[in-house]
Amino acid sequence: MSQPRSTSIPPIGIVEGKKEHIKEMFDAIAPRYDLLNRVLSGGIDQTWRKKVIRRILTGSPERVLDVATGTGDLAIMAAAMGVPKIVGVDISQEMLYVGQQKIDAKFLDDRITLQKGDAERLPFSDSQFDAAMVAFGVRNFEDLSEGLSQIYRVIRPGGRLVVLEFSQPKMFPIKQLYKFYGRFILPRIGRMISGDQGAYTYLPESIAVFPEGEQFLDYMREVGFEELDARRLTFGVASMYSGRKSMDQR
Repeated sequence: MSQPRSTSIPPIGIVEGKKEHIKEMFDAIAPRYDLLNRVLSGGIDQTWRKKVIRRILTGSPERVLDVATGTGDLAIMAAAMGVPKIVGVDISQEMLYVGQQKIDAKFLDDRITLQKGDAERLPFSDSQFDAAMVAFGVRNFEDLSEGLSQIYRVIRPGGRLVVLEFSQPKMFPIKQLYKFYGRFILPRIGRMISGDQGAYTYLPESIAVFPEGEQFLDYMREVGFEELDARRLTFGVASMYSGRKSMDQR
């Protein structure tokens, strides 16, 4: 029997080499990634994603960018909920491969395009998209400010960014239960299903140091987003952030 992989990844900030570690980790767990998401979240991540898309749809976008698309879950759901065109980018080729299989099976290749791409060097021209969305991806940016700045650049003036990311519950006893789950239960389940010892140890570690709430809104504000909003979901297990690109930007 092969030994579980062990992946050690710097959790947040501008950390040299983090990007390559992230790519290797997601390449390794890609075949089981969707199953892991459903098991580890009890399926509630699907409800969170729907909230993101409903917020995106308030602007009636024609063309939406899905950053860190992974296996395309959010993009596929967006298409099902009425977004005409979605372009998904991710640094993991294996995740994209799984995502493309799902898109082909649902005959959505005319509405969803996946391509390999770096969030901090998005391969698109300025103001190319009506909106952008990121689900559980901003924690993995090597340079958070640069990643947000690139998203800002490719959204048209007035366009919206909606981010879904894990956060930490604050209320007793949810806070204590969540910490116990993240420290002891989540890594064990992740290891059993994916075979990667480090991937689901990294998850609670990265959540613990992520600048959530107002701190994350400050990052969005610094790159130019306006009309900022943060909403805690399911006792604070996740948070949804949104902001709009200034209409004055040309």
